[in-house]
Amino acid sequence: MTKPRSNPKAASHPRARKTAELASRKRSAPASSRSAARPDTKHARIIAMLRTPAGATIASLVTATEWQQHSVRGFLSGVVRKKLGLNLVSEQTDKGRVYRIKDGKVSPATADRAKQAA
Repeated sequence: MTKPRSNPKAASHPRARKTAELASRKRSAPASSRSAARPDTKHARIIAMLRTPAGATIASLVTATEWQQHSVRGFLSGVVRKKLGLNLVSEQTDKGRVYRIKDGKVSPATADRAKQAA
């Protein structure tokens, strides 16, 4: 005598069960809240350097983070300006281009996007 066969849909593949188990677990906090909770991250270091009156050059940010130049520029554009909405200004000096966060106010580009979305 053989065992009655169970429902084929209920007997799922082992990987499918594992995926379902992983999906049901609680997810960790999003990256933005994690970096705010940890003050000694590369993101926090860059923002601290940009908040100083002297500002920071790309070269100093590359040294501080051990990132490549294009990664630092992408962080300045994508995170500092767009995601955080900070007013990042730059000026050409004898040391090269210096970036700083001015007054901690929202950048004009972010304000324009907020108006267009409304």
